[in-house]
Amino acid sequence: MVSSERDQRQEPRAARRSEGDVRRRQALADAAAGVAPGEADVRDEAARIERFRCVIYLSGAAGTDMAAPREECVAYAEAFGWEITEVVEERVGLLPPQGRAGLGRAVEGIERGEAGAVLTAWRSMISPVPQEYDEVAREIERAGGFLHVKDAVRGRRGVAR
Repeated sequence: MVSSERDQRQEPRAARRSEGDVRRRQALADAAAGVAPGEADVRDEAARIERFRCVIYLSGAAGTDMAAPREECVAYAEAFGWEITEVVEERVGLLPPQGRAGLGRAVEGIERGEAGAVLTAWRSMISPVPQEYDEVAREIERAGGFLHVKDAVRGRRGVAR
């Protein structure tokens, strides 16, 4: 075998790959590792995305048991993957929305960016008066969130569960 000194001193050549070749090689490496095409990017993006957050607001008369509507709202939020930042329960009866400290606290959670929605069990928990309800919904929207009613029919037109 013939060898020259020149061959021994040569360093390996640096690989020169086109952008397309680099992508193809990365796709082959991902496939060998069991990663589906595009899945690596999705996993990185998903790790940076926070869960949607909501405040649950419940209102009723002084002796009202709110365990069932609370459980329904919690289950509803969990079904959508929403994170619950706070559960506000208020037993103030028929006060208008402007006179309720708990509702104000729920809206403040939206304003501070702690949540993106106020979730309530029934429309009547905000107000049975359409104009008052609409005013609260607009206030929440101005704060950057939305009002979501789990069961909009309850409390209207005599419908009860």
